[in-house]
Amino acid sequence: MQEELLFCPLGGSGEIGMNMNLFAYGKPDNKKWIMVDIGVTFADDSLPGIDLIYPDPGFIIDKKDDLLGIVLTHAHEDHIGAIAHIWPQIKCKIFSTPFTAVLIKEKFKEKRIDIGNNLKIVDLNGKVNLHPFNIEFITLTHSILEPNGLRIETPAGVILHTGDWKVDPNPLIGGKINSDRLKEIGDEGVLAMICDSTNVFSIGKSGSELDVRKSILNIMQRLKKRIIVTSFASNVARMETIFYCAEKTGRQISLVGRSMHRIFKAARQCGYLKDVIEPIDPREAKKISREKIVYLCTGSQGEPMGAMMRISSYVHPDVLIEKGDTVIFSSKIIPGNERKLYKLHNQLVKDGIEVISEESEFVHVSGHPNRDDLKDMYNWIKPKCVIPVHGEHRHMIEHINFAKEMQVAYPVQVENGDIVKIFPGKKPEVYDKAPSGRLYVDGNISVDEDSSSIKERKNLSNNGYMEVTILVTPKGNIHKRPILSFKGLPIIEEEEFIYGLEEEIESTTKKFSLNSKKQEHNLIDALKIACKKYTKEKTGKKPFTNINIVKI
Repeated sequence: MQEELLFCPLGGSGEIGMNMNLFAYGKPDNKKWIMVDIGVTFADDSLPGIDLIYPDPGFIIDKKDDLLGIVLTHAHEDHIGAIAHIWPQIKCKIFSTPFTAVLIKEKFKEKRIDIGNNLKIVDLNGKVNLHPFNIEFITLTHSILEPNGLRIETPAGVILHTGDWKVDPNPLIGGKINSDRLKEIGDEGVLAMICDSTNVFSIGKSGSELDVRKSILNIMQRLKKRIIVTSFASNVARMETIFYCAEKTGRQISLVGRSMHRIFKAARQCGYLKDVIEPIDPREAKKISREKIVYLCTGSQGEPMGAMMRISSYVHPDVLIEKGDTVIFSSKIIPGNERKLYKLHNQLVKDGIEVISEESEFVHVSGHPNRDDLKDMYNWIKPKCVIPVHGEHRHMIEHINFAKEMQVAYPVQVENGDIVKIFPGKKPEVYDKAPSGRLYVDGNISVDEDSSSIKERKNLSNNGYMEVTILVTPKGNIHKRPILSFKGLPIIEEEEFIYGLEEEIESTTKKFSLNSKKQEHNLIDALKIACKKYTKEKTGKKPFTNINIVKI
């Protein structure tokens, strides 16, 4: 039997977020696997009580004895956020560059998970040998420190997994994209390139952090009152820009929000941000006049508990905002967040605060490749096959069309769970399907999509709650009136509603003899139906209903 080289995305293909990719090499009945990235995505309002979602790792947990390690490309949550949820079930080695490693350690510490010496730190542009995979980390540029592409060498040939990247000629912090090495890799020959699709619809280049710095400095020089900048905490180059602009405009800077402090500390620990002015505590910043302070805070997507939302609602304990101040949203509006962000913008403008965003001024560049960046990568790597990932279906289909324009012989369209045989065969193609899905972090527990806790919470959220307690005498008669409790029902005439509901309960109960367990269960079912039906008629809602029978 001939050895095979396989690729299988479990997350991040058909969606932007929760990236998890598998590579396998070996004979059909004896393969070794590696996992590249292990990310989360964030839940929206349709899932009450759920914050994080991550790919179902069941397929690879079944093969954990043959899993050689998890290789992390960079430290964004959609690439590392699920590690503390999944690693305890696979307990393999983890490989990352220093900055990513600092943030990974924190995640495990927070969850009180001891990973022993399983975290292996890889130098920038370093190599890892996980036979039969020889992995080389290639420094790229992105909107976070230490983003890496991976050159994965196998006996069948070489794969380039780009991770998240762009071509930034002036990234300001960290190295430039290692284009010389990428060209060499292309000249040596690449079987397949697994490539970022996020900005495939955007023409031109994605732009440089240096250009953003110049623009933000011009904006801040004209502003006279308090300045609040909100951006993605993980973008350390942007963080450094705000420090730089604060110093140049004669202002002090204060960091607001847990993740701002966490990323600043991690960057310092890894030798970055050494030459910036010292930030001051937000409590101290209150004493500084408003024309001499800049706040850099979290919450650029209008997150309800983010610092920016709390500041704009006047409930932040340390940061006051007043008429005439300016808020700069130095970030992209992530699709799906428009409604809450525009609500936040409107609230600020209504209160006499100037709002500057990417819609009005040049204050942000993306961390992902536009079409001209993709052209550069294709020309450097010259892959025989391209597999687009990191995109919704519309991005990935457009990326397939782009690959055809770039004369790539074998573009392969995938979605989560598809198993692509890259070698052997006349051409790479999807030949099998792995089980894939999503797990939802519900409190401290991971549950699947059909979980009763999620269904019940959605029902409660949409329809409200009703509880009926019936007291039963030893002879099987109802003692006094039922005890009723309800929440979230649109009731105007409460007394009338309760009177009618009591009648409904009484007439239903009369049909049952309460001297056997079976009859009790039948009564509970009948009461649920009767109470829901009555409430639906009166309010239009069918509440989540709980019936208690208490013998006295």
